[in-house]
Amino acid sequence: MYIRPEQIAEQYEMEVKSISKGRDCFLCETDLGMRALKEYRGSVERAEFLAGMLDFLKGQNIVAEQIFYTKEGEIFARDEEEQNYLLLSVFRGAECDTKSREDMVYAVRLLAGLHNATEQYPDEVPEFVKMNPNALLLLYEKHNRELRQVRNYIRGRKQKNEFEEMFMRQFAGFFEKAQAVTEQLQNMEIREELTGFCHGDYNQHNVIFSREGVAIVNFLNFSYQIRVSDLSNFVRKMMEKNNWNTSLGMELIGAYDSVRKLKPQELSYLYFYLAYPEKFWKIANHYSHSHKAWLSGRNTEKLSKVVAQEGAREHFLQTLAGKVENRI
Repeated sequence: MYIRPEQIAEQYEMEVKSISKGRDCFLCETDLGMRALKEYRGSVERAEFLAGMLDFLKGQNIVAEQIFYTKEGEIFARDEEEQNYLLLSVFRGAECDTKSREDMVYAVRLLAGLHNATEQYPDEVPEFVKMNPNALLLLYEKHNRELRQVRNYIRGRKQKNEFEEMFMRQFAGFFEKAQAVTEQLQNMEIREELTGFCHGDYNQHNVIFSREGVAIVNFLNFSYQIRVSDLSNFVRKMMEKNNWNTSLGMELIGAYDSVRKLKPQELSYLYFYLAYPEKFWKIANHYSHSHKAWLSGRNTEKLSKVVAQEGAREHFLQTLAGKVENRI
């Protein structure tokens, strides 16, 4: 059904001047400034907790989006199909530039500051934001099963295309690394001090250099889990876009560490997050869910790039492993 954002926006105390389509949202130019209407599929309790957490972070001098209540005092508005929407503040500015060391270093320092701020949260952690402490192990075990399924499917094909031939040539080496990380995680004890509030999707798109300051947005995946998951997600994305430049990676980790000291076991987990061949799995997973007969040459290009970067990735991981050893 066609969504009429005007009807949703009318439920808020604001004068809407114009509405346009944004990334996963409707952007509303209002008399109160830019706002975003974003579809929301969670519970009332989670939305209200998130609104309170964002308000708390504002009090901790973290520039972050805020959630606004409707005229009726509801945390979200509903359309005719009973779909829920949150109204969020919007920051105008540029995203973190993945070619600018200054931007990337600032972003990891900001992340460390966010983690420090959430440690001051005075209330009890709700159960609905807590993730399974073994989530990473379970995820990698699932990834490994999916990689084997793709391998078995391609192996059974009589006529293989260029992507499938390349995948089969590379599978053994990447899968061995995936299994090694998974086995090491199985032997690690998860301590309570490793967990904390996490943004849940910290990347360059969610760090905005605006007039109001450098803002963090898109907290809808906010959770309570192993905290270095945020750092690893950001570092991995920056490294993939910069050919796994070792000096850049170590500078980013060092910048975070200078604001919030990483515990020895956190560094170990950071290593495991980054050592798993995530991009190889991602490409395989995309292939698995695509129409094989229409497979784009883009997949072959992406796989070729992953293979070409693997030497640089290994060099970075060896350097990080040395840092882990020194900290332990």
